[in-house]
Amino acid sequence: MSNQVTQIFKDTGAMLEGHFLLTSGLHSPVYWEKFRILQYPHHTEKLCQLIARHFKDNEVQVVAGPTTGGVILAFEAARQLGVKCIFAEKEGEHRVFRRGFTLNPGDRVLIVDDVLTTGGSITEVMKAVNDLGGIIIGVGVLVDRAEQEKEFGVPLFSCLRATTPTYPPSECPLCTAGIPLTKPGGQT
Repeated sequence: MSNQVTQIFKDTGAMLEGHFLLTSGLHSPVYWEKFRILQYPHHTEKLCQLIARHFKDNEVQVVAGPTTGGVILAFEAARQLGVKCIFAEKEGEHRVFRRGFTLNPGDRVLIVDDVLTTGGSITEVMKAVNDLGGIIIGVGVLVDRAEQEKEFGVPLFSCLRATTPTYPPSECPLCTAGIPLTKPGGQT
């Protein structure tokens, strides 16, 4: 299955090479443009199927994701699992559930996101779930690009594991080489 997942990323042009400013503030020679995949429902369905299958025996009651790409993935994974989907939005330095989204204390929650680099978005969604008394049973992502394995205290599943280097701006060899920095996606 790993070869099929890699082929989806290649076919859609989702893996970009250059010098990129990531949402985390880090720089990287590789950027995973998940929206090049998410624009194709059949690819999104197939990747979310991997996540849903992995967690199908965990009695998931709710799938939660962060805005923006996580919304689409959480929705599709929830659809396949036959459960409710909610998403957490940025509010200051945190993520919260708005728009009437609720969790019952003890609800079993699967967190789904697009690309794992630092784990910041996932950690923020985990806090929002914990604040409402939900029980996090796992985390599913499209791509785990983290240089070191992230520990969330629950099982982590990735459709694709692709270790990719990141650099603080002050230590970035791409900056030193004078390669122009690109702000991809919806960053401002």
